[in-house]
Amino acid sequence: MSETLAIKSLEIALAQEGVSEEPKGSNSGPVVNQYLKSVGLGKGYPWCMAFVYWCVGKAANMLEVKNPLVKTGGVMLQWNTTNLRKLPKTSKGIKPGDIFIMEFPGGTGHTGFVEKVEGKVVYTIEGNTNDDGSREGYEVARRERPLSSFKGFIQLS
Repeated sequence: MSETLAIKSLEIALAQEGVSEEPKGSNSGPVVNQYLKSVGLGKGYPWCMAFVYWCVGKAANMLEVKNPLVKTGGVMLQWNTTNLRKLPKTSKGIKPGDIFIMEFPGGTGHTGFVEKVEGKVVYTIEGNTNDDGSREGYEVARRERPLSSFKGFIQLS
């Protein structure tokens, strides 16, 4: 992979900012359903991983390379089965376009893209979030999260 795939994926994700579920709280909507379809899911499923997969897939198509992610809507399944380089949350090598992974009790997770890192704050763009930073939100939005809140990061480059 090249850094170009990571940066192009991030650019595509940023262009999706403001996409929202229709109706809110439905895990559905014209664009959200496209994200879900990219990983083989129908409407109504949590869609943060599908959003990431869709963005990387779109970037990969533009660059005429294969999408290196596992085709899944499962955040922890992606983390546990990817062959891509994984970084711990303490790593100094985190960069724009990396995919962040958060883990929650019960085997659930949340994901999105790193926009930038400043000190111990990670600026992200992520799907299925809201103004409270929930992993069960309704829109694509930028967030600020403490570095300590992540399990790790997947690098596309």
